[in-house]
Amino acid sequence: MFFQLAITCAGVAGCGGETGADPPVRPVEPAIVAKATEDTGVEWIELTAGSLRFLGIMHAFRLLTEPGTRSGGFGMGTGYTKSVTNLHGWADGDPFYVNYVGHPMQGAVSGRLWLLNDRRYRRAEFGKSAAYWKGRLRATAFAWAFSEQFELGPLSEASIGHIQKDFPQQGFVDHVITPTIGLSWILAEDALDRYVIKGIEAHTQNRYARSAARTFLNPARSFANVVAWKAPWYRDSRPGVMEYVAPSIESRVRAAPAALNPMERSQDTASFEFTAVTGARQVGGSTCVGGGAEGAVQVNPEWQMVLAVNGCKKIGQRENVSGDALVYQLGPRWTPSPEGKWSPFAQLLVGGLKTTQETMDPLEKQRVLNAHKDLDPMLDYTLHGKYTTQQESNALALSAGMGVDYRLNPALAIRVASVEYLRSKAGAISGSGFQMTTGMVLRWGTW
Repeated sequence: MFFQLAITCAGVAGCGGETGADPPVRPVEPAIVAKATEDTGVEWIELTAGSLRFLGIMHAFRLLTEPGTRSGGFGMGTGYTKSVTNLHGWADGDPFYVNYVGHPMQGAVSGRLWLLNDRRYRRAEFGKSAAYWKGRLRATAFAWAFSEQFELGPLSEASIGHIQKDFPQQGFVDHVITPTIGLSWILAEDALDRYVIKGIEAHTQNRYARSAARTFLNPARSFANVVAWKAPWYRDSRPGVMEYVAPSIESRVRAAPAALNPMERSQDTASFEFTAVTGARQVGGSTCVGGGAEGAVQVNPEWQMVLAVNGCKKIGQRENVSGDALVYQLGPRWTPSPEGKWSPFAQLLVGGLKTTQETMDPLEKQRVLNAHKDLDPMLDYTLHGKYTTQQESNALALSAGMGVDYRLNPALAIRVASVEYLRSKAGAISGSGFQMTTGMVLRWGTW
């Protein structure tokens, strides 16, 4: 599809004049921040149109491929109300690649749609500049709002198909993972664009090689470009694939020192940190794999107050048993070296652990399915409650742990590892165990 666009894109924004005679190449300095004279507003009409197109594509795919969506019902009536009020727990019945690949890509594409229409920050490239990080955080806020609309809004899975009304589709995993891991996806693509794709462009002027590098090494950006009626290889920060010539470092220093992504004078201690994490923990004797998000406010140079929400799906359960866990906690974190390249920490958190366990009766399942032979097999989940039993517990949870972050630059750090022990007890399906996570840390107040 993308190479077909390359042939037929005459007149499309961002094609860079690839049709007809090649224009003369000329050195172009990379645009890192918006010019002072440029309008710094948001192109709301274009953003709304692109968002509705993206929403339409996703719902059309659901209606074409999911019998449960077609038969689940439509509208804002009792089915919608039941879908919204039934939300609880972490897992939603989707496979791993849907929750942790598909939905993060949705978050990345919706964030890209924002960036294409955010005049103030859309030209910022990956680096230390405040413009870059502020723009990406604004995009993440929009990705979260878009995700919530897709899950619960008037044009959502709850109103088109009444999806969450049936077990096991009621978890919160997508509400957390879509914007947080989606931000990580955007950052990874931006780093690839600056350090890999621009490197390829510096070594070849072949339009097909350049188009392919821009398109396939930044898939979420390419998809968002197409949704916004642009060529998939379009870039706000530089011209089309045949016009762009990467200048040398020396010429950038002489001609435009600001193009080297200068960082505003900043402090080294972050006033606020946001962390997207993924990892595994032990819950009730079972391994539980998932992810979550943390927010940490600096209260003095060596102490933070942390709010953490993490969820996971249990694996390795005995036959016919499944379950998930949701952990929500608040507490202090000690950071003895907040300004160092390596930043260790220790924390003590208190909150709650909600666990859900489902047990299926295989004999009863067979009897129920035999009694509904005319039902589409893809709608078998609607009979779920007839042959399963569900247990839930919500108990006090106390955890203590430590870890270390590695600071890549004042705005970004990598959570190399974090290990903690959680203690909780409430019935047979709750329990205690260790957790190990890794993640990405965004540091506010350093730029």
